[in-house]
Amino acid sequence: MSKRNKKHQEHEEHADESWLLPYSDLMTLLLALFIVLFGMSSIDAQKFEEMSEAFKSVLTGGTSVLDQNAMTSNTNTSMTEGDNDTAKSSELMNQKNQLMRQEQENLEALKKQLDDYIKKNGLVDMLDTKLNQSQLMITISDNALFPSGEAEVKPDARILAKAIATMLQEFPDYEVIVSGHTDNIPISNHEFASNWDLSSVRALNFMKILLLNDKLDPKKFSAIGYGEYHPVASNETNVGRAQNRRVEVSIIRKYQEGDQQIGMPATH
Repeated sequence: MSKRNKKHQEHEEHADESWLLPYSDLMTLLLALFIVLFGMSSIDAQKFEEMSEAFKSVLTGGTSVLDQNAMTSNTNTSMTEGDNDTAKSSELMNQKNQLMRQEQENLEALKKQLDDYIKKNGLVDMLDTKLNQSQLMITISDNALFPSGEAEVKPDARILAKAIATMLQEFPDYEVIVSGHTDNIPISNHEFASNWDLSSVRALNFMKILLLNDKLDPKKFSAIGYGEYHPVASNETNVGRAQNRRVEVSIIRKYQEGDQQIGMPATH
């Protein structure tokens, strides 16, 4: 065989095979794609996420189509949840506003009953009512309820307590706080060692008469003695001291602005 023919045969035996490399890469990518598509119908969410990450790395190292779909799904879910939360919040606010309006009507009706009773029985100088953002308060002068320096409720005051209890029974769900107050003149006798003792026993005794009405729930009632420490007027005059000697019956609101429920009467 001639030298020329031998070179020709060597050239044919070593033909250019560089096209195999991109071909094998393409086959690898197609195989990965088919595996992922097959797995979408049968694997759980965690495995799907792992497969998505692997496929992303094989392709470009960037965000894959699968990740984009997942992100879109998460965004739609978040938007739906946000809309639901907004709707629930709006519904709760409407319910609260309705309850607040109903409560305002209830307390206004109770105040009117009390005011009518006070006028009818000539008690304007001894009783007063006030409705504010935290409570409906009934203020009763001490001389309408007790002898001077004592805590035993007068017989006439018992009639008043029973009348108040009858009105309260129409609103059984409200918390009621009975508080006793004195002036700053010290008291010390065989029965009471201080104004705190006197105010506490007075509040307790008046509350007990209210609770003679068995339609009232004792769990809703409490008695507090404030002594001389919550005055509403100056203790420098007889008139001021008389105003400070009092018992207050506070019907506490359940619904207020800011979702705050007051558990104690306002500071006086």
